[in-house]
Amino acid sequence: MKNSIDGKALVYCEGAFNTPNGKTAHGLVRFTERYEIVGVLDSKYAGQDAGKTLDGKSNGIPIFKDLDTAIEELKSSDNLPQTLVIGLAPDGGRLPNPAKTVIKKALEMGWNVDSGLHDFLTNDATLNQLAGENNCRIRDVRKTPDRDQLHFFTGEIENVDCLKIAVLGTDSALGKRTTAWLLVHGLRDAGLKAEMIGTGQTAWMQGAKYSMVMDSCINDFVSGEIEHAVVSAYKNEKPHVIVIEGQGSLMNPAYPGGFEILAAGRPDFVILQHAPKRAEYDGFPGYKMHSLPEQINAIEVISGKKVIAITVNHEDMAEDEILEACKQITLETKLPAFDVLKYGVEGLVEILKEKI
Repeated sequence: MKNSIDGKALVYCEGAFNTPNGKTAHGLVRFTERYEIVGVLDSKYAGQDAGKTLDGKSNGIPIFKDLDTAIEELKSSDNLPQTLVIGLAPDGGRLPNPAKTVIKKALEMGWNVDSGLHDFLTNDATLNQLAGENNCRIRDVRKTPDRDQLHFFTGEIENVDCLKIAVLGTDSALGKRTTAWLLVHGLRDAGLKAEMIGTGQTAWMQGAKYSMVMDSCINDFVSGEIEHAVVSAYKNEKPHVIVIEGQGSLMNPAYPGGFEILAAGRPDFVILQHAPKRAEYDGFPGYKMHSLPEQINAIEVISGKKVIAITVNHEDMAEDEILEACKQITLETKLPAFDVLKYGVEGLVEILKEKI
């Protein structure tokens, strides 16, 4: 059995798996230290392997038609979970109505429920009553901590004496977190100590030891929470490299993220995630994406730090298009470009090793 923080979990992702709105489920299917994922709920892909559907690589995680089917099959294999995790990440973070029925059934089974949405399950009296009656818990990962638990920026980050890399993006729902994790694992495989700073609910669900949920934090404390996570990772782990997960993008109209990461995280360099086939900002038809050179320039002007590599999201691309896309990006930007999800992170690791 896999060693995990919170035991076995089933992921709810009805209607969203293999789409941008299923990115929390995708992260958990690819990697998590918090749970042992025993299955995914999405009727569209029922009977398929989650890894094969998502990345073309089987990982033994089945996709089930519905909760009843999952319970029947997982019970027969003595693999019932302790937790139902909401794997949806829709625009606005709202919970679809059909999900409530599944959540109620899970609580009646005595399962815990973890959610990273903005619709807080702990505010629902009926769900709280069910949790109490069945001796289980509901956890809203995105719920804002009490102010007395939050940190204000101090400047202590100037004492962090290791390489700091921010993985930002040209848009939201682009794979920044996945790239950050792959980079951390690649650095560790190369014999270096590397730590991930999670800045969203999915990174926390994947078991990031040093994390904060940026879009649930009160604005006055966002910078301080980022600094606190970085400083804590440096003091406690003494890493060679700290990798900071990006959020949104500088120019996305609905999710303008990255400013605080640049200002408070004080990265030494930036890696920029980009989807060459994406013409408009995620979820906002008519909002044309700014060009890659414009986005690089914005980051470098704001932070005074260099973008040193581009990582490619290959959505809507045939396999034979990927390397050519990387080549064209390099010609356009004079920066190395890698598809780390498809071809591995070794080349990017070699570039970072030269910066340590």
